[in-house]
Amino acid sequence: MQFISIDQAEQLGLPIPCRAFDPEVFFAETPADVEYAKSLCGTCPVKDACLTGAVERREPWGVWGGELFVQGVVVARKRPRGRPRKTEVAA
Repeated sequence: MQFISIDQAEQLGLPIPCRAFDPEVFFAETPADVEYAKSLCGTCPVKDACLTGAVERREPWGVWGGELFVQGVVVARKRPRGRPRKTEVAA
């Protein structure tokens, strides 16, 4: 698999979301904001290289390459603040 670098993407004029949006977007607190940040990565030309680099560096927090890192581990979803419910909620 061949990755495109940020420099190559910028030279080609390809949009890179993390360069166009406020970096705080990619370190969001709420689950909805995290999903928004992950969606921004969906069309990023350096998504694969970003994720690979984040795994290699063991990034502790944030959205990298369309994935959420929490304490250095990729997790599927961010849990909301507070205690979990004692009973299941109907979807």
